[in-house]
Amino acid sequence: MCGICGLASLDGGTPPSRKALTEMSATIRHRGPDSDGSVFDGPVALAARRLSIIDIKRGDQPLANEDGTVRVVQNGEIYNHRELAAELRGAGHRLATRCDTEVLAHLYEDRGPAFAAELRGMFAIAIWDASRRRLVLARDPFGIKPLFYSLAGGVLAFGSELKAVLRAPGVTRRVDMEAVQAFLCFNSIPGPLSAFADVQKLPPGHLLIWDAGGEPRIERYARPAPAPKAEQRRERAEDLAPELLNRLRDSVRAHLIADVPVGVMLSGGVDSSALTALAAECSSRPVSTFSIGFEEASFDELERARLVAQRYGTDHHELVVRPDAVELLPKLVECFDEPFADSSAIPTYLVSQLASSAVKVALSGEGGDELFGGYHTYAADRLAPLLGRPAALARPLIELLPSSSRKVSFDYRAKRFSRAATLPPLARHHGWKEIFSADARAELLGAGGFDPVEFLGHRFAETEGADTLARLQDVDIGIYLVDDLLVKTDRASMAHSLETRVPFLDPEVYEMAMSLPPRHRVVAFSKKRLLRRAVAPLLPHEILQAPKQGFSVPMASWLRGDLQGYARDLLSSDTVERQGFFDPPAVQRLIERHVTSREDLSRQLWSLMTFTAWFDRYASESSSR
Repeated sequence: MCGICGLASLDGGTPPSRKALTEMSATIRHRGPDSDGSVFDGPVALAARRLSIIDIKRGDQPLANEDGTVRVVQNGEIYNHRELAAELRGAGHRLATRCDTEVLAHLYEDRGPAFAAELRGMFAIAIWDASRRRLVLARDPFGIKPLFYSLAGGVLAFGSELKAVLRAPGVTRRVDMEAVQAFLCFNSIPGPLSAFADVQKLPPGHLLIWDAGGEPRIERYARPAPAPKAEQRRERAEDLAPELLNRLRDSVRAHLIADVPVGVMLSGGVDSSALTALAAECSSRPVSTFSIGFEEASFDELERARLVAQRYGTDHHELVVRPDAVELLPKLVECFDEPFADSSAIPTYLVSQLASSAVKVALSGEGGDELFGGYHTYAADRLAPLLGRPAALARPLIELLPSSSRKVSFDYRAKRFSRAATLPPLARHHGWKEIFSADARAELLGAGGFDPVEFLGHRFAETEGADTLARLQDVDIGIYLVDDLLVKTDRASMAHSLETRVPFLDPEVYEMAMSLPPRHRVVAFSKKRLLRRAVAPLLPHEILQAPKQGFSVPMASWLRGDLQGYARDLLSSDTVERQGFFDPPAVQRLIERHVTSREDLSRQLWSLMTFTAWFDRYASESSSR
């Protein structure tokens, strides 16, 4: 695991700035504190910060092929690098290390840009082919690893984090208003947008190819997608479950490859508990597990996490916290670089900090809900055709329910369901998840011609022929998972120099999950049906039957209590007016509606709080200077 960055002069001749590359690399030192390296060759410069995981002594980057004509830097891990290395040696290549990054140089030498399609892993890669004067950037098909780039000022700049690209020559801090609209809609900024107009995200499964003297071009090389209805698996659940368990076991085994200890972030839910069980099976030594708990009972899963830890004899670490959001918000702003308002970043940041004290690598359960149907919204998607009209008729009464501070409370779910249940499938699915509606965004920002929901529509249109539930899961995989959950996991863990791996996002696991008919995913309120059946032999009954809780914090309660004063200060009318994005009276109305328990607006308020703190850190005139 590393952080990478680089520069290319688009005129094909001017050497890149050494000072700029040094500054870019320094901003991502936390991603790779063990070593750093760089290479300057004609119009291109590459740099890497290394977190040593495999072949610790010989794997410093950049790495190259035999004659040095192909140079590589990589952020990530290639889990099939041993098989690829054996194949390459058989074809006559000479590899000097056991490191997966060196394999990339030789694989590219053989296959050119098609090399990326053969990789099993998580990665953001930069390759400079000196003989062809070609730069190739590649991002993994699931978007597990980030890659930002800019084409400002005649320079192609790229980096693992936005803060690195902001140090490149010619890159301004002009805020992209479409990104602001999207942030208010989703609580994060979907690619290819970034918070700044000069910077974009390379989409998952895409290459950026630049031939010196030409224009950079973006090409898609992979698009994981659900199976068409006619190609779905038809076997019975009892026949499919063993196959799924074997695929998961194989993925976990591959994700445990490392020359340093690997732990598991154990929340107490089905996904992380299954990973713990399989890691314990596949490991020759006790697995380290890490859990965060809360004082508020409805948010705490420590007891269930302990059941799994005791069953598998893990080296268990846990921490009960009442996080100080006043102290943590500036730290989160610092590590996310752009507005990011998923409040589960708080426990993710804290559990990463806990894990980093004992291991350099940890497994995490991201992707399990999206692949196997674990969210309440998927149950709502299935129930809406039956219950949507009665819920809509009852909406006036449902809206009168007082707002609770409990996790995903009944009143919150009932109000969301009744408001969107009669809409078409994609609109209602988004309606249950959206943060600020189009009307609410207009009230905050004024009229705007850009509708962020178009991102969902484009993704949904690509999967025509699959069943509706799978298409909605695919929308979540391509947008919510990529630009929220994986961003959260990557930045929060790398802020503590911890590599996080996600075994559910493996091609073999994905292929099976997205070929299942709906009945093996969600029926009524029963979710993750086949996954639960597959891992049933490994887990305590209490884990399998427990309702989904999610990895979240009691933000609604905090904003009605200890955090209320901080929120009022941060979102004061003076501050909001000075920054110039939102309407101050509209912001104050949101605060009052929440603190008086008329409605749970904690997600909206945390969104505005993170934006305000981010703007003063990264986008204001003083921060730009």
